[in-house]
Amino acid sequence: MAFPKGFFIGAATAAHQVEGNNIHSDYWAQELLPHTSFAEPSGLACDHYHRYEEDIALLARAGLNAYRFSIEWARIEPEEGKFDEQEIEHYRKVIACCKANGVEPIVTLHHFTSPAWLIRKGGWEAESTIEYFRRYAAYVTEKLGGELRYICTINEANMGLQLAAISKRYMLMAQQAAQAKSAEGTVQVGMNFEKMMENMKFAAMENAQVFGTPQPQIFVSSRTAEGDILVFRAHQAAKAAIKALYPDMQVGITLSMHDCQATEGGEAAAAAEWDEEFRHYLPYIQDDDFLGVQNYTRTLFGPQGQLPAPQGAELTQMEYEFYPQALEHVIRKVAQDFHGDLIVTENGVAVADDSRRVEFIRQALAGVERCVSDGIPVKGYCYWSLMDNFEWQKGYAMTFGLMAVDRATMERHPKESLAFLGSYAK
Repeated sequence: MAFPKGFFIGAATAAHQVEGNNIHSDYWAQELLPHTSFAEPSGLACDHYHRYEEDIALLARAGLNAYRFSIEWARIEPEEGKFDEQEIEHYRKVIACCKANGVEPIVTLHHFTSPAWLIRKGGWEAESTIEYFRRYAAYVTEKLGGELRYICTINEANMGLQLAAISKRYMLMAQQAAQAKSAEGTVQVGMNFEKMMENMKFAAMENAQVFGTPQPQIFVSSRTAEGDILVFRAHQAAKAAIKALYPDMQVGITLSMHDCQATEGGEAAAAAEWDEEFRHYLPYIQDDDFLGVQNYTRTLFGPQGQLPAPQGAELTQMEYEFYPQALEHVIRKVAQDFHGDLIVTENGVAVADDSRRVEFIRQALAGVERCVSDGIPVKGYCYWSLMDNFEWQKGYAMTFGLMAVDRATMERHPKESLAFLGSYAK
């Protein structure tokens, strides 16, 4: 089948990972610590801040009709209460560029990075962050809302609990270094747990100097149960602010979700994981206009809990299983409980061989097509990512992109996968 008219076929990026020189953010500060857990600093990233016109034109020329990108809070409000009009104008131009190219802009207000000042005030465990985020969302919506139809408030709002679980697991596995490395492949974000453990003592002192606390509560920190719900309360406050200005705006949140599969005896563990990743958030999101589904792989569970990837399975650069079928399974499970629209806001694969990326997209989209033909309200698919970029603590080694970026010249090199994805929209 062909996708219905108006279905989004797009690609996604996050500001810090592609724009470059995000100097007022918490990540920038952490990347530059003497004992950082980052493989390398983000620096110029992909210089998308200056090259967005070229990038959006390449996306559109390939046939894609949607671009999900984030607005950087640390640019908009570099100091508490001081909003930068020039930066709002920059994002106005990005939105205008999308529209000039026939591309739907899908905006995310918070994609992992926060202003450094917010972290100094307690970050994502502090009650005050709810009001700060509401104010920021209201400001952006007031300035740009008339040019948008879709806003994701917070990217992967459930990431903190996933990280808390994996950190705990990593501690247990730290004695067995070989196994510990495989633990990194159980979370859908670039993390360097080995380096983090080595650096912990030094990093605590350095963080205290930069943020005023040895353990800054950045967005991607292991979260308490209270902090976990605080993020969703911030989402609700932002949504109310957006809707007060533009009642028809489509507002949602995005969640990182694994295809939780039980082997014999693992049913209870798989169900508990799904409750933690998704179902316990339903009271906070059930009235949203859409949910952003973000999936990359599956997780297997046995009687003792999480299992490694099956023996001989193809692994990606991120150390998790190449398993494009996961997306269809996740969409179907989400649709049992969430009855608004669904947009796949991230799905992709880090591989060196682009033919494997083409195959991943082919299988993932076949699953999405089956969901649509069964009447599940999936409205779009955004591949992660438009270009090879800064994969957080892993640096530039992970290649998720539909385009390669020459690190020396910043020249873009579209891959076959870009045109292949675009063919679904044509």
